[in-house]
Amino acid sequence: MASPDEYVFQPHERPMLPGSPATPTHPPRRRAAYLGIGVLLGMTGGLNTALLTAALPQIQGALALTPSEGGWLTAIYSMTSVCMSALMIRFRQHFGLQRFMRVYLLAYVALTIVQLFVHDFTAELIVRGVGGLVGSALTTLALFYIMQALPPAKRLGAMILGFGLAQLALPLARLLAPLLLYEGEIENLFRLEAGLTLICLAAVALLRLPPSERINAIEPLDFVSILLLAPGVALLCAVLVQGRITWWDTPWLGWALAAAIPLIGAALLIEHNRARPMLNTRWMRSRNMIRFVVIATVVRVLLSEQSYGSVGLLTAVGMTSDQLITLNLVIFLASLAGLLAGVLTVRPTDLLLPLIASAVLIAIGAFMDSHASNLTRPANLYVSQALIAFAALYSMAPMIMAGVLRALSKGFSHIISFSALFAISQTVGGLAGVALLGSFQIVRARHHAAELAQGLSPVDPLVTGRLQALGGAYGRVLGDPALRQAEGGVLLAQQVTREANILAYNDVFLLIAVLAALTALWLGARWVRLRLSGINPFAEDLAALQRMRQRQ
Repeated sequence: MASPDEYVFQPHERPMLPGSPATPTHPPRRRAAYLGIGVLLGMTGGLNTALLTAALPQIQGALALTPSEGGWLTAIYSMTSVCMSALMIRFRQHFGLQRFMRVYLLAYVALTIVQLFVHDFTAELIVRGVGGLVGSALTTLALFYIMQALPPAKRLGAMILGFGLAQLALPLARLLAPLLLYEGEIENLFRLEAGLTLICLAAVALLRLPPSERINAIEPLDFVSILLLAPGVALLCAVLVQGRITWWDTPWLGWALAAAIPLIGAALLIEHNRARPMLNTRWMRSRNMIRFVVIATVVRVLLSEQSYGSVGLLTAVGMTSDQLITLNLVIFLASLAGLLAGVLTVRPTDLLLPLIASAVLIAIGAFMDSHASNLTRPANLYVSQALIAFAALYSMAPMIMAGVLRALSKGFSHIISFSALFAISQTVGGLAGVALLGSFQIVRARHHAAELAQGLSPVDPLVTGRLQALGGAYGRVLGDPALRQAEGGVLLAQQVTREANILAYNDVFLLIAVLAALTALWLGARWVRLRLSGINPFAEDLAALQRMRQRQ
């Protein structure tokens, strides 16, 4: 294959924008190979963070980490993933796609191999930080490979598949983690990560992407903006992750948030006044894009019901990860169905209806879960969690298509701004959702524990009988009745705490159901208004995109 400098692109196969590959016509077997490699890259990029999320308690235990240190592993991945997404597009445009791929993949292969032999907090922190960069890069590469496999009319679906595969990785990781940790060896997780990365490196070496065009994209002010934006967003991610763990009245959280706001503001101010901005703030602050960010963030917060709520509830009733394999299989299959349904049914003429349907499904699923008790088991959540899992991936298609149409209609340079907006809304929205629900659950658990404790009078015959029954379990090892009574009190307190937590999770589910219902009503009212007036909010964007294609 000719080098990028020697290759002469035909008009119909020119890259969509510098840094992306050309799109020539491929024979069927090569298209199938591109599709397979794209799926591999997308799942590998998603599993980098999904395996950490699914196996974080085991990793904390194996490395003797405190909850706060475990939170930093989650936070640093989000920090690097969000902060560097925009700058990586500039790197790809400036240095070329092939060099970009080799640097990131080789660096991550080296780190994952080192991770097999060095097990400590510092090494894990570095690997997860670089993993955030590589995860974003692999998602982008997955998108490019899938685009090679699809005909021109369907290539917008490649973007949906590329982003969707990363989301599909979390239920797959929850399905795989108990099997990998069957004997308690976290090294199996590290071996899987290293193995998948090596396979990806071999795959992209065997079948390269077509060449891309390069431009002088990097400017000195890019680094100034990133040096301000990156620590600002990183501090914001740290606050959202650590706030629920160390609690919100910890002084350094306030200082971190106070520093994050001016740092982010200064970066946006620089971008706002640049001739060739990396982030087009004027477009980003338009009414349509603000609405897009709000919807994407709200949906991401609602989806925290599954990533935090259901897992926490089942843990509270004593379920372990190996008892959730069937439930995670149901969630994975429902997520896959949602992704495929979104890709096959999304239409630019009606992007609100799938979002309304997703919000309704989340509301139904969360309301079903809000009736949990200490007898709730994974089988009781199959239907509700399947509905939410389907909605999670089904809503991805209209959001991505809406953002891409808005960006492309204004020019290819706006793709960087869209990528940054989407990454921030999904990452920060996910962290904010867990922080909101986690804090709400803790507050409600304390409230319910206090109420339950008030009803336990030591002179109540039922309470006395329960204490005697619980203390009787120690009858063979404790001869002193007073000690047995004390141990019975400890067991009763544990049962009260468990019941308080279950009631608190029910409150969380009910809160999500109400928020999802309100979201559905808001979007539904807008959909009815647009229908009655005969307005397609994306008509101008589609017309601009069509004119752009004709000029090319």
